[in-house]
Amino acid sequence: MLIARAPVRISFFGGGTDLPAYYQRFGGAVLSTAINKHFYVILSHAEGAVEVFSADYRTFFRHSEMALSEDDDDLRLPKAVLDRFRVYEGLSIFLASEIPPGTGLGSSGAVTVALVKALATSVGQPADAPSVAEIACEVEIGQLAQPGGKQDQYAAAFGGLNLVEFKDGSVQVKPLDLPLPLLLELERRVLLFFTGTARNSSSILSDQRAQILGDDEETLEALHEIKAQAYQAQELLQAGKLDEFGCFLDQAWEAKKRASLGATNPEIDRLYEIARSAGALGGKIAGAGGGGFLMMFAEEGRQQEITSRLEGEGLFSMNFGFESRGATVLLNALATT
Repeated sequence: MLIARAPVRISFFGGGTDLPAYYQRFGGAVLSTAINKHFYVILSHAEGAVEVFSADYRTFFRHSEMALSEDDDDLRLPKAVLDRFRVYEGLSIFLASEIPPGTGLGSSGAVTVALVKALATSVGQPADAPSVAEIACEVEIGQLAQPGGKQDQYAAAFGGLNLVEFKDGSVQVKPLDLPLPLLLELERRVLLFFTGTARNSSSILSDQRAQILGDDEETLEALHEIKAQAYQAQELLQAGKLDEFGCFLDQAWEAKKRASLGATNPEIDRLYEIARSAGALGGKIAGAGGGGFLMMFAEEGRQQEITSRLEGEGLFSMNFGFESRGATVLLNALATT
């Protein structure tokens, strides 16, 4: 048996500048942190074709080379990763996540990274963080032609709180080594609330990509601002200016709404203003937007008031912590079982 896992993430600043359509021309930068909610992969020996069971989708399939044409289902990611490693027999794979799919915390990137980590380890190929992240990007963006960017895969592979820079042909991960008391205060002031709705980000990201490729002036100006904000936010954190960081999130949320019309809706705007009136300095909808998790940054001492107000509106608060480790093999006894 082999057990691997990869964390999901909170993206604070820079989302959208990790799209190839943008960073290949202008360079991108994202400030994000991994959190201790994970996607798990369990491999074990089996006879015949590969068997895959997903707890999240309650789906089972037997995978063979001939099944690859059936790529329009909930399990196209594991099928594509299996194809990438040319694994078609002898394995049973169980997939499970602590976070529902489609909630803005980078779950699809964590799925791919955990699978790549597990399969690369099982076949003796390089499974270091850069290799795992790039293979995951090749599968999602290249092989499956998904419209997303690279930030989720790198956050899941590396873990930690990082500024990640994207250029045409290279990615650089720069950890923010904050003093522990400051890191713990930052963690304490970030709140996550599930809105109760999941969404498919593909249409939002596809529209944004089209706007970038079409040189839409408003979209490009907003993304340039969003990229600059990632560097400014890094400086605020390193200076220990958490109140300024929280207020800066509010500015970034306004820029995100200009960059992507699908990022928000009237209900999200209403909930955001309720949180602000209860003591939130800033925040955003996680991921591409439209639903999923609402992330708010609290003024110190106002966390409970914000939580009570949003829970009173039917949202669900989620306890979490920052995660310093990226994709990890927890157990590898596959060769001996």
